[in-house]
Amino acid sequence: TRSSKATLYRQWKGKPELVVRALRHVKPHAATWVDTGSLRGDLHAIAASTDDCEKEKSADLIGGLIHAVRDDPDLYEALRELMIEPGIEELNAVLRRAVERGEVAADSPALEFLPHMLVGGYVTRPLVEAECVTTAYLRRYLDAVVLPALGV
Repeated sequence: TRSSKATLYRQWKGKPELVVRALRHVKPHAATWVDTGSLRGDLHAIAASTDDCEKEKSADLIGGLIHAVRDDPDLYEALRELMIEPGIEELNAVLRRAVERGEVAADSPALEFLPHMLVGGYVTRPLVEAECVTTAYLRRYLDAVVLPALGV
């Protein structure tokens, strides 16, 4: 940016916030625009909202962030405040619509685990299968794991 650290830190509290805001700018949440009329359609649309190359980069980024936040509590707090919590709230909005439509029971115990299941789909495939996450894989994962867990 050709700016000094002092100039940058006048706008952001510190390096963790600057990093997370940059990530948020590059990777805005997909759930804000999706409403296909069904939970399956919404989750499939979210899964297809980025191309497979972008998914591979996202999986690598998630892996790196998991490692980085263990050593940097300030980065974790910034990540939690600026990306994780807003992302969970956006997923919860998708789930609330599904509950209102009667697709998912309001008391389904799996509702609270949706973020875990979705992140798990990204993180585990490269580890278990040494394969990249793709839209086709995510759709199969959603249909075989996530939707049945929610009772859909």
